[in-house]
Formats: sequence, structure tokens, C-alpha cells
Amino acid sequence: MFHPLSAFIGLRYTKAKRNNHFISFISLASVVGIALGVTVLITVLSAMNGYEAGMRDRFLGMLSHVTVTDSDWKLPAWQKRREQVLKTKHVIAAAPFIEKQVMLKEADKVQATLLEAVLPDYEKNIGTINQFISKPAGLNTLKSGEFNIILGETLAKNLNVKVGDTVTLLSPQNQGVAGEVSEVGKMFPIFRDFTLVATFKVDMQWYDAGTAYIHLDDAAELFEMPDNVTGLRVQLDDLYKAQEVTSAIAKNSVDDYLITNWTTQQANIFKAIKLQKTMFFMVLILIVGVAAFNLVSTLIMVVTEKQADIAILRTLGMSGGQIMRVFIVQGGVLGIIGTVIGIILGVIVASNLSDIVHWLEQLLNMHFLKAEVHGITQIDTKIELMDLILIALSSFLLAIIATIFPAWKASKVHPAEALRYE
Repeated sequence: MFHPLSAFIGLRYTKAKRNNHFISFISLASVVGIALGVTVLITVLSAMNGYEAGMRDRFLGMLSHVTVTDSDWKLPAWQKRREQVLKTKHVIAAAPFIEKQVMLKEADKVQATLLEAVLPDYEKNIGTINQFISKPAGLNTLKSGEFNIILGETLAKNLNVKVGDTVTLLSPQNQGVAGEVSEVGKMFPIFRDFTLVATFKVDMQWYDAGTAYIHLDDAAELFEMPDNVTGLRVQLDDLYKAQEVTSAIAKNSVDDYLITNWTTQQANIFKAIKLQKTMFFMVLILIVGVAAFNLVSTLIMVVTEKQADIAILRTLGMSGGQIMRVFIVQGGVLGIIGTVIGIILGVIVASNLSDIVHWLEQLLNMHFLKAEVHGITQIDTKIELMDLILIALSSFLLAIIATIFPAWKASKVHPAEALRYE
């Protein structure tokens, strides 16, 4: 069977048993180093991918794709405006909401809370909040006039209340969406008891610990907003059409409406995550680079050991370029072996990372992910094919670069000098 001469000899050198066991050990260390570096790189990037996907799903499940309100955060005649918005291309649902900053009190415990007042029949088509609510009925547990409330699970724990208990809502009566209070509002604050009918857990601390839902009619009565709402939440069939829909709604609007979308509200968070992922890749690829450059010492010792063989090959007519390719092939094969092993181990570890972290937490009796710090309580991983390809190519390229100097030294061996003492 035909083999290119340089590749054939390089492969023979790779498989050959060595008299010098130290060279074999350094070769093994290089392969193991590359494999571990690739494993860590795949695991970390998969965790970052999972974190980004989880954050996006949870954020966008809780946020509207597009929000329509008035310049003073009060939208009059919302029914008519909703009908107009629903005629816009890509819009599949729209729901009114009232949003206020309030305090919730139970006994001696007080918590600042973002109050979201919604119409359950409309809101259930916006986002994914319904699937996170503990009761099967979801938002439908909120009934007009019953003054029921749904709290984030962490918020309920902080207030030390459970389903069926009563919490007291405290708020200035005349309050803007940003929490500013008028002089009249200071004189006549709102005190109202609500019955806790359900809790929700999104696994995002800022929602679970600081958000509550009530019925829109109850909020309209409390805040004396019979005909006004804060705005409309709009759901799209494609969230990446948010900018296009925003422009379309603005173009069709006669009045001075304020229209925002998720790309402007939370874009910085996703940009920060992508930047983190890039920086992690740049740092961790250095680990692979250090392991790959162990091949330099391996090949230099091989070149020293094989000087007589190199001299004989040169006298038989092999060119300096062919000699270089022999050792580039040898280093490249070691790099490929390390990379393949690393990819297999990386995929296995990344696929089972949640279980591994859970086991370590039990073993060490500690939590690696604290909700108040990271915003989430569990690690989700997402292995992307393009990441695997990029890591494999980068690892192989670093291995090839590491072989160039030893291979060049081998090509400069003089046959006469190398064979003088043989």
C-alpha cells in the first residue's frame, strides 16, 4: 500500500518503542496535557452556552418582546390600542399590565417588591410565567375582586408565608412606574391585605425574590386607574423581529407612544455573557497551548536520539523539507491523539456536568452556585458543534506550530558530523 515517505517514517517513529523511557514519558505527558486542556475547554464553553441559553429563555419568558406605553408610563384606552397592535405583522398576542414598586409586609418582615398586575386570560399568552407557577391553574388563580396574589418562591420564604396566608401591600397612592411619589401620595398611602394563592420559581433570583402578580382589576381599584394601564406587553412569533415590529408599531402610531423591546432592555446582559465566553476561550486555549508546546521538548529529544537515522536518510536522498515533514507528522499525530481523547472526555463531562456538580456539592457539603450571586441555582450545559470544531482545529494547529522548530533543527543535521562517531 502506498504511503508518502515522510508520513510513513513519521508514523513509524510515533509507534516505535524507545530505548529512552524519559522521551516516552514526555510524549505521554504532552498527549495527556492536550487532552485535559481540550476537556476543560469544552466543559467550560458548554457551561457558558447553557448559562446563556438558560438566561435567554428565562429572561425572555418573563419579559415581553415589545412593550408599548405612553411617554408618562400611562396608557389610556388600552383596548383600542391593543386592537391596533394586534394587526401588526409578527404580533401574536398583546396584554395590558400595571407595574408598581410596592412593599409587602407580614408580621415584622417587609420586602420591596415589583408588583405586576395582569389580566390572566391575556397574560397567559405572553412569555412563560404560567409554567413556573406552582398551581396548575397558573395565573387563573387570580380572580377579579378577590385580591389574590402570587409571589416568587424566594420572596414568600423571606416573608415567611405559605399558600393561604395573608400579606399586606403598602404603597403611596400616587406613584409612577419608577417609584416617584407625589405629595398627595405621601398623605394617603395604600394598605391592603392580599391572600397568597400560589408561588412561582423561575430560578432567577431577581424574579423569585422580588416580583409579585395580582389581577389588573384589583390594581386599577387600588391605584385609582380605572381607564389607564402602564402599558401593553407584546408577544411575537419570532423574538428576533423585535426591532422590525417596534418600527412598524411606531410608524402606525398617531399618538406619542413610547415603544421599547427586549434587545434594548436586556442587550447588555447577553453581550456580557458572550464577552465572558470569548475571554474564557482565550484563557483556556493557553492551557492547550502549554501542553502542545511540551511537544517541543519531546521532539528535540527524539531528533537528538535519531540523528544517525536522519543522517542516513539524508545520504539516501531525502531533502531537508522531507525530514521536516517526518517530525511534523510525528508531532501532529500526538496532537490529534490528545485532541480526540480530549473531545471525547469533554463531551462526556459536559453532558453530565449537572450531576457531577451535584455530587461534589454533596461530598463537600457546600453550594457552588448561590442564587443571590449567580442568579441561578443549577448548571445547564449546551454542547455546540461549532465550538467542538473550533477547539479541535485550534488544538491541532497549536500542536503543528509546536513541531516546526524541532523539525527545522532535524532538517539541518549534517550527515558527516552525525555519522562521525557511529
